Amino acid sequence: MKRRTMPFAAAALIAGFAGLATTSPLASKPGRNPVPPARETGPAESCVPLTQLRDSHIRDDRTIDFMRDRTRGWRVTLPQDCPGLKSANAFSYQTSLSQLCSVDVIHVLYQFGSGFQRGASCGLGKFQPIELAK
Repeated sequence: MKRRTMPFAAAALIAGFAGLATTSPLASKPGRNPVPPARETGPAESCVPLTQLRDSHIRDDRTIDFMRDRTRGWRVTLPQDCPGLKSANAFSYQTSLSQLCSVDVIHVLYQFGSGFQRGASCGLGKFQPIELAK
């Protein structure tokens, strides 16, 4: 079973894995750092190949954008809020496949000193292909 644990987007690029997490430290609240608008570019998909995932952006406790490049990727809206996802701004996942699927589970990661501790476990949802508005 493969385990992907990547606390920062830069680490994902350096290691060549698409594992996790990202940008602004502000929580998505009305008027502050909202989920950016995106245009749907096709039907939702159940799985995406790990080789196509370059970066991920945690938008709020329920929305993650898995990016292929700067403007194109997949938006996943979790079926329920994932407690602490946005504030921790990091997650890990495990898969035995070469793809990430809507049935997979992510684990919120909290940084403690030089290590990480697992928080909530949350199911993913369908991968909606998107293009971010410019």
